Amino acid sequence: MELALNTEKMRARIDDGIGWMTFNNPARHNALSLEMWQAIGDILERFELDDAVRLVVMQGAGGKAFVSGADISEFDAKRSSAEQKAEYARTSARGGRALGSFSKPLIAKIEGYCIGGGLATALNADIRFATPDSTFGIPAARLGLGYDYEGLAKLSRVVGPANARDILFSARLMPADEALRMGLVSFIKERDDIADAVIGYAERVAANAPLTVKAAKAAVDAWEGGGQTADLNAVRQLVNACFDSEDYKEGRRAFKEKRAPQFVGR
Repeated sequence: MELALNTEKMRARIDDGIGWMTFNNPARHNALSLEMWQAIGDILERFELDDAVRLVVMQGAGGKAFVSGADISEFDAKRSSAEQKAEYARTSARGGRALGSFSKPLIAKIEGYCIGGGLATALNADIRFATPDSTFGIPAARLGLGYDYEGLAKLSRVVGPANARDILFSARLMPADEALRMGLVSFIKERDDIADAVIGYAERVAANAPLTVKAAKAAVDAWEGGGQTADLNAVRQLVNACFDSEDYKEGRRAFKEKRAPQFVGR
């Protein structure tokens, strides 16, 4: 099922419990424009509220890039001063919050360039697949712009502070095998295989108990956020919901009956 959006630069659909979000600006290597940020918020809000969506895969159109970064062609008109930067940030903030707070598993399917804002976007994914020819980097130091704390903190948690410093200070581009070694990507699959690999992985996750998966993601996110009291309390509530759920009863029955469980998310 295709979702109706207010821009052609983003596409979204739902197939068998998997939500697909596609950055559809291939002429600019899927560089993110403000209208795309707005659509990201719209798409993820709908996926969040739809119980039929068990997880989401995000990908870039055209095969040359996941996301190459922000659409720099907008910068002179929309991001050329501190005041305009603040307005730009307010406009894109909803999409960024939707990516960062999405409660369901988020997978990134990366083919080609994943640079700057594209890498920051991919870092919101829980699992990242990439092709061997994918390229990663944050060239901010070659543009003179700055990155806010939240994105750089996430990068540091994923790859470690030493690797984060190297990526940021050198502004160099990295091949996929190096990104894999430092934990920036989870799996590398050949171009001919990556679609099937992502779908197979997504189907495996979608077949699992949604409440358990949601609680697990919340727990890992809480650890990444330093174990704040409110986050830990939220995790406890999610764990308790698992034990009180019909899915937990179904899981026990299926185990005894030696069959695959049929989870419904409640």
